[in-house]
Amino acid sequence: MFLFGNKDGLVRALLARARADELAVLDGLAAGPEPVGLVPAAEQIWVWLREPRHRPLLRLWAEAYTRSLIEPDGAWAGFAASTVTDWLGLLASCQPGPERDTVDGAARRTAALAALRGCLLDLLATGDQARVDAALRLQLHLIERQPVSRAAGTPERPGYQLDGRAGF
Repeated sequence: MFLFGNKDGLVRALLARARADELAVLDGLAAGPEPVGLVPAAEQIWVWLREPRHRPLLRLWAEAYTRSLIEPDGAWAGFAASTVTDWLGLLASCQPGPERDTVDGAARRTAALAALRGCLLDLLATGDQARVDAALRLQLHLIERQPVSRAAGTPERPGYQLDGRAGF
């Protein structure tokens, strides 16, 4: 702890190391001349996230993320929001340009991030890898196949429709 000042400093250093490992996974995806695509990127990210050896570190991530939400002015202020922003940017870099720069592209990468995060939390809570893997496969299939279009809304709060059903 001496090198990091306190527990929060140590946790931040560990999470920075985990982020570097995750970025290495994404760098491998970006090695080709064209973006790999959102769903293949999410699948590769999940391979890294579901590794049992990463779970202790990911529990620390979940603690920091949660503390950022419940103590918005505390030591972890902004951590959750910056995590979302960082991951959305990384996922965007995996999307083809014509998809990346659309409302639909933003909705798909937000859905992919939400699916990854939700499945990760469920896996950490239950350890039921087979069930959570199946759930993520289903979500990614829906993200890849489900058409999303803008519905009535305002620039501040756009509405969306899924398959012509009323949006929110």
